[in-house]
Amino acid sequence: MKSALTFETLARCSTTKARASILTLPHGPVNTPVFMPVGTQGTLKGLTPRQLEDLNCQIMLNNTYHLGLKPGQETLDLVGGAHKFQQWNRNLLTDSGGFQMVSLLKLAKITEEGVQFASPHDGSLMMLTPEHSMSLQNSIGADIMMQLDDVISSLTTGPRVEEAMWRSIRWLDRCIASHKNTDRQNLFAIIQGGLNKELRKKCVEEMTKRDTPGYAVGGLSGGEEKNEFWQIVSLCTDLLPKNKPIYCMGVGYAEDLVVCVALGVDMFDCVFPTRTARFGNALTMKGTLSLKSGKFANDFGPIEEGCECSTCKEYTRSYVHLVTTRDTVGCHLVSIHNVAFQLRLMREMREAIQADEFPAWIKQFFAGYFGDKSKYPEWAINALRSVNVDLLA
Repeated sequence: MKSALTFETLARCSTTKARASILTLPHGPVNTPVFMPVGTQGTLKGLTPRQLEDLNCQIMLNNTYHLGLKPGQETLDLVGGAHKFQQWNRNLLTDSGGFQMVSLLKLAKITEEGVQFASPHDGSLMMLTPEHSMSLQNSIGADIMMQLDDVISSLTTGPRVEEAMWRSIRWLDRCIASHKNTDRQNLFAIIQGGLNKELRKKCVEEMTKRDTPGYAVGGLSGGEEKNEFWQIVSLCTDLLPKNKPIYCMGVGYAEDLVVCVALGVDMFDCVFPTRTARFGNALTMKGTLSLKSGKFANDFGPIEEGCECSTCKEYTRSYVHLVTTRDTVGCHLVSIHNVAFQLRLMREMREAIQADEFPAWIKQFFAGYFGDKSKYPEWAINALRSVNVDLLA
């Protein structure tokens, strides 16, 4: 399949499956491993595109389903796509709209043709087919577009899992057939199959025959056991082509990002950094701070020592404590810090991989983040042991 990207691996960790690469897309280079903040409806909640650019974010997400409802395809076509509409000059990735099959299941009905949604705005019906998803994403103009897949909860078992996997393969063929802008937009396939390793293997085998520009591991981060989660991720990274980017959808907790990079994943996204900011929670290398807590009332240090974001340079914990959850300014300030934290975390991992010091960096991260080794999550210990890093040694 035609590709509008190049993917060059610059360094590989000699111990784990981690790699540092450069993904070149129509709106510029992306250094991987990368965390992609989620701007659902053309905006990251609480941040302007310019602020995101100042944080050196190279790629963000938009949501096809929500943009398809508002402003709608006609407006997007008139303005010339979402980059112009939201004044974002860097790369965009759009999901297919399929995730809403899980999150809005009460509003959705799934058939071979596609997914029928009742609009959360006015109850009107919208049919999202693979063809319509591609048409919407072509209008949005995203640098990376995701196929429409049959998304089921990661807790689903039985024949529905296999049905969704085969349907996702058939829908990928329909997406490929209806994708108009192969010279400037990249279509990624999504590996499904639930927690069933044999189905995942089969899905990788079928999807890779289609030779899309990149691949995503879908259908995880939905409440499944973490020991099952990491094994599926690792299986997929083992089987997927080594010359293409691998994206693990919906992953955003710091420890999950670190483990999945060690397992060979290049790209991640999650609403977590901005969503948790709205509750006054700041992400740091020593864990999460609840800035609502009264203990910060007279703390005149930055949210995190050494953080270069504008919030940490200009405001104290005391000030952020005053405004957090009471004023949109508080959400705004913590959101800037949290996105900066995620981007810095990824940058540190890239640098450690390139210096071939990643295992030592992982140990340092876990020690700082969790403190006592007795607090390390067992699943993370197991996952990292599978790639020759012993956290307890």
